[in-house]
Amino acid sequence: MTPVTGAAPAHRQPRAVRWLESHQVALYLGALGAGALLGWLVPAADGLAAVVEPAIALLLFATFLTVPFRTIGASLRDVRFLVTVLAVNVVAVPVVVLLITRPIAAEPGLLVGAVLVLLAPCVDYVIAFCRIAGGAADRLLAVAPVLMVAQTLLIPPVLLLVAGPAVGGTVDPGPFVHAFVVLILLPLGAAVSVQLLAAVRGAPTVARTAAVVGRTTEGAMVPLMMLVLLAVVASQLRGIGDRAGELLIVVPVFVVFVLLMLPLGIVAGRIAGLRPAPTRAIVFSGVTRNSLVVLPLALAIPVGAGIVPLVVVTQTLVELVAMVVLVRLVPVLVPARTVPARNAENGTGDPGA
Repeated sequence: MTPVTGAAPAHRQPRAVRWLESHQVALYLGALGAGALLGWLVPAADGLAAVVEPAIALLLFATFLTVPFRTIGASLRDVRFLVTVLAVNVVAVPVVVLLITRPIAAEPGLLVGAVLVLLAPCVDYVIAFCRIAGGAADRLLAVAPVLMVAQTLLIPPVLLLVAGPAVGGTVDPGPFVHAFVVLILLPLGAAVSVQLLAAVRGAPTVARTAAVVGRTTEGAMVPLMMLVLLAVVASQLRGIGDRAGELLIVVPVFVVFVLLMLPLGIVAGRIAGLRPAPTRAIVFSGVTRNSLVVLPLALAIPVGAGIVPLVVVTQTLVELVAMVVLVRLVPVLVPARTVPARNAENGTGDPGA
């Protein structure tokens, strides 16, 4: 795993944590496989859906603990990064989605589900994947509220164009607000509290306890990611299997989306003159979608006889497999000290990661 700012140095990490991090890709693939096996063999595995949201919240709490929050203000003032991430997600993504969904335009349920999920940039576990790949997780954290607002404003009019007033009228900001509070604000507040308590002077017991909580939670990041992967796959696989013939049609759309957004993100970062770590963050922001947040919206859309939410979950499965690959591939495609420097400010000066 590529070390990032705020993470404990490798020599200070317990041996078990170092082992988990060095084998994390194989472990994630194993979690995907175990989730598929559980979902296929155990009918009650769909009950694991209740585990997904709290597991993601814990994963983000662990991720936020590795981010030095004193840098968040500076990250949000990084206008070059903010403009780039918005250009990728608000300008490039809708154009890409419009083009790649033409083959399924005659299937309203598949089309609406694909457009719904692909328009929404992820603001939760993308931070964890970005951190694993050595990306600028603090910058993605800083722009998360902006991306939430952007997708809330973008999705209704685009869906209205795609499927008419009946669909556009069902989209409300409620699920986005819920996701922002549960998956961003609460884990973020808890992580900030732990960091502040760990730095308290004059109260050594409190500081030591907070430090232990922080180290333990950071060390649990790989198991938490495995839990998220297993729970999502196991809880949704049976429903997808029942309509696999229909859903297979939309899988190539999601694969093509990843294949197009990967180079687009790299090119956007290079054009903006960003360093490797922020460029990697741009790539992950462009590729990763907000599937778990838009799922409640998908359930409320009366199009396609209930297939819309299954399309959203199918995208999640495709994306999770892609993320396991990209956490190793992106650092190779965007290596340290190869992005030309343009400016010493706003994350663009030193070409290092």
